[in-house]
Parts: sequence; structure tokens; C-alpha cells
Amino acid sequence: ETGSKPDSFQTDGDNNRYVANELATDIVINVGDVKFYLHKFPLLSKSARLQKLVVAANEENSDEIDIHDIPSGPTAFEVCAKFCYGMTVTLNAYNVVAARCAAEYLEMYETVEKGNLIYKIEVFLNSSIFRSWKDSIIVLQTTKSLLPWSEELKIVSHGLESIASKASIDPLKVEWSYTYNRRKLPSESGDELHWNGVRKQHSVPKDWWVEDLCELQVDLYKRVITTIETKGKVSSEVIGEALKAYAWRRVPGFNKGNIHGGDVMKSQVVVETIIWLLPTEKHSVPCSFLLRLLQASIALDCGETGRKKLMRKIGQQLEEASVADLLIQAPAGESTIYDIDMVQNILEEFIKHDKRTLSDFHVENEFREIQSPSFVSDASRVKVAKIVDGYLAEIARDPSLPLSKFVDLAEMVSDFSRASHDKLYRAIDMYLKEHPGISKSEKRRICRLMDCKKLSAEARMHAMQNEQLPLRVVVQVLFFEQVRASTLSGGCGTPDLPGSIQALLPDRSHGSSRTTTTNTEDYDVEELKALKGELAALRSRDGGVGNSSDDAKMNNADKLASRKVKGSTMSRRIFSKLWSSKDRGSENSSSETSESPASTSAEETKSTPSR
Repeated sequence: ETGSKPDSFQTDGDNNRYVANELATDIVINVGDVKFYLHKFPLLSKSARLQKLVVAANEENSDEIDIHDIPSGPTAFEVCAKFCYGMTVTLNAYNVVAARCAAEYLEMYETVEKGNLIYKIEVFLNSSIFRSWKDSIIVLQTTKSLLPWSEELKIVSHGLESIASKASIDPLKVEWSYTYNRRKLPSESGDELHWNGVRKQHSVPKDWWVEDLCELQVDLYKRVITTIETKGKVSSEVIGEALKAYAWRRVPGFNKGNIHGGDVMKSQVVVETIIWLLPTEKHSVPCSFLLRLLQASIALDCGETGRKKLMRKIGQQLEEASVADLLIQAPAGESTIYDIDMVQNILEEFIKHDKRTLSDFHVENEFREIQSPSFVSDASRVKVAKIVDGYLAEIARDPSLPLSKFVDLAEMVSDFSRASHDKLYRAIDMYLKEHPGISKSEKRRICRLMDCKKLSAEARMHAMQNEQLPLRVVVQVLFFEQVRASTLSGGCGTPDLPGSIQALLPDRSHGSSRTTTTNTEDYDVEELKALKGELAALRSRDGGVGNSSDDAKMNNADKLASRKVKGSTMSRRIFSKLWSSKDRGSENSSSETSESPASTSAEETKSTPSR
């Protein structure tokens, strides 16, 4: 017997524990650097391991036992020793795993005594801890420092199952507290109509659990998300939201797109884990998040495999991106400001995905009558083309940007039909303005990217006064403006042109308005004067006053064009300015005051095709 029942252990200094009792202690147990002065009987009645250790000590005529490898050290041993003495033991989510592992170490089984500590802890875990959302997370966190014991005792697997089951439950059945400081998902932002017509708010959002899981270390987080996905009850969109929240919490500077501070190695592991966990479903994660993840993987020097995976996923949903998302800083040592090659690689992935989509569509519909199968991806192609046009306008400001990179990127979307080329014209104008020293042939090369017929009235007005453009381009713009005005007035869509002017216009037999490669820029002064005279004669014929009904129609057309393009006198001034400028041999002069028209979504004014 141990005499009167003690309530707690007494402390003598920092490293001595004893029981205040009228009976003298008969065994000393050294746990780490702490000595416990105890009694054999209460300990041996519940611990099979201590029984064996005491037998071994008696054979050596010793009353001391050394235990240096018990999980969680002196703290956990004290809990087990208190239980042996019948003292009150307080267990919670923070210490229960340590107590369970220590009890396993001490072999406190039911075979030693009924109602032993292992049994009681298991009941506590299952009836209390694992029924609580937040306690389950806390317990799972504490298992990390108690490996491999916590893994072998299946505490980790039970914690994973508890958390995953709760995260997968119908949100309407969630009755426990959780942390939520985020905006709801787009699909949940609105009110819901009740059966009686009354609107009610969603009480629990679908992604209610994502913030609490951010407390987990990355290896446990990975296992939790994998377990949740295995259950198959949580949408890929919600998984995507969870990954976003974890990145913002665990990677310093991620939300600002500027990775800084913190433990670089830990941030690298977090980013690589998030990339590995990305759902395979398209649109499950916003393209903007994927691009930010790509920037982080570059900054943290993550593996090439993960980077390629990201570029594939970005390419599959590139139409969701914004120009700002694509402005990724170039690696150190590069001459350009932005990483153009990275964007080209992403665009290549989009084109590959687009071709696969069309190929799959053809296979699925090979026995059906399909008139325009390309409609499957037309909308995405148009959106991507507009994004690339905007991106070109931004990178054109870089004085170190080679013309070849600009042209190569633009040509990748040249086959993507879009109604307006205003953004592309703005990008070209910006490049010409920032690179005034490029040659005539380079100017012609960059301007061949643009279709003059697809410029809005505002863009055409700007182009007609833009002295940075080659002569051929200005003449084309003027010509198509005249064709448009003539068509609106009911006259002939394509006026007859002198040969010298036709040389400056595109090959109209194919209906193309892109500039040709004929070297008509190298006119001498006399040829330009002759061309000037022919154009003046053409204006006089098409715009002069006559007695015929055609003349009246042309006068009406001039009035209409006056409202749209500030009148035929503006065109005459532009022509005169153009020819006089050419006669002075200053075709390469630039106008620093010329500003590109703002990007516009206005539809192209339809014109009669050239014949």
C-alpha cells in the first residue's frame, strides 16, 4: 500500500519529482534529466515494461531505473505515473498523443489491468477528440514530433480520416465552429430562393474548412488534401481554393507576387507541394493563381517538372489570364525586362491544347454533318489574341526588346481571327515610338502584322497622321477609309487606281489588307512627285463636284465621311503632308507627340470586299 492517496507530485528543484507520502519511496526512475522518486507497487500494477525493468534492476542490486527513450520524455512519463497513483490526469488535444505514445512504451495494456491507461485514452480520442473539428487538427499537428510512434499507433491515420470526413460533409450539416475570413466562392455569392420565395443566405460556405487547415505543416497538409480528394465529395474548385489559401499563408510575399523573407527551403517545398496537389480538372484553379505560382516557382528555383506542369495548365486556360498576370520579370542577366520566352512557351501550350481539342472534336463527330467545327475554340482564341495584343503593347515599352521577339510572339496568334486590330496597332505604334532607330525594312516587317481593314475609325484617323508608319501603310489606311466612305454613300466599293498607287496597296485579288513585301519604299523624289499628282487626280475625280448622279453620291459620301473622319479636307492635308515629307527624304522621322488610340472594343465598320 502507498498510504494516503496523494493528489500530485511534489517538486524539489527543477529536476526532482516525488510523492508526498508517509511511506518512503523504493525506486528511482531517471527519465532524461529528471529523477522520479516513486513506489514500485502502483507502477508495477499497471506497466508491464516497468515490471521487466524492475526485475532487471533487482538482479543488479540497484534501485534505479534509466528510461531515456520514452516518447515525449519526462512530461509524458509524469502523466502515466500520475495515472498509476490514481491522481487526476488532465488530457486535451495538445497532450493526449504524447500520453498515448508513452503509455504504449510503458505497455499499459488491458492484459496488465482492466481499465488501463491505453484503453481510457483510446476512448477519449474516439468519443471526444476526433469528434471535434479543431481538436482533430491540433492532434494531427502534435503527431509530427512523435513519429514513428504516432504513425504505428494509427493516430495519424485516424486524424486524417476525421478531418477529411468532416471536410467532405454536406455544409448544411456543419454544426461546429470554424475559421472563415474570406470571401465566398463566386457560385455562392448570391442569395438563394427558399421554397416559399423568401431569399436566404448560405449559412456555411462550401470552402468553410480551408483556413483552419492552413495551420498544418506541409507534409501533413499534403496528406489531408489527398485524403479529401480520395473521398470524392469535394469539388475541384474548393480544393483549388484551399491551395490558394495555403499558398498565401505559407509563402511570404506570395499574395503580392514578390517572394521575400522567411525560410526559402520551406517556401520551396510548399510551392512544389501545391503544384503536385493541383486538381487535374480545367478551371479548378484561376489562371491568375497559376501564373503567380509559376512566378514563385521561378523565384524559389523549384524543379523543372513542376514548372512544366504549371505551363501546361496555364496554357489550357490562357483565355482567363490578364496582361498584368503575364508580366513576369525576366531572370537575372537577361537583357529584356520581362520573360518573353516564358510567355511564348505558355502560348505554345495553348496552341497545342487548342489543336488537341479540335482533333478530339473531329473524332467524336466524324459521322456527323458539321459545318463549322472550329467554333469549339473560336471564343478562346479571340480572347487569347486580345491578351497577346495587350501584352505586346506593354513589352513594346522595353528599349531592349528585339524586334524578332515582338514579331515572333505576334505571329503566333496571327491566325486567331479577331474583329479589331486596334490593340495590335497600339502595340506596333508603341514599339516604333520606343525604337526610333529601326530600319525601313524592320518597320515594314512589324507593320505586316497588322490588317488595316480591321482598324476602327479612331485608329485609322491616328494612323493617317502617324509619321512613324511606312508610306505604304498610310496609303493603305487612306485607301480603305475612302472605300468605306464610298460604300456608305452607295457608290462603288473599290475605286480605280493608278498603277503607282496600286503598288503601295495590298494584293486586292486575294482580299488581303496586309502589307506586301514589294520594296516600294525606295521611290526617288521624282517618282514621289508623280505619285502625288496621280493621287491628287484621284481625289479630284472621286471627291469633286460634277453633274452626274455619281458626283452627287460622292458629295453625299464626303459629307458622311466628314462626320466620321473629320472631312475630306483632313485627308487632303494628310496626303500633302505625307508627300512633302517623302520629298524631303524623311520617311523614318518619328512623331513623339503621336499617341496611340486607346484600346477599344468597337466593332469593325464593314466594307465591301475588294474585287
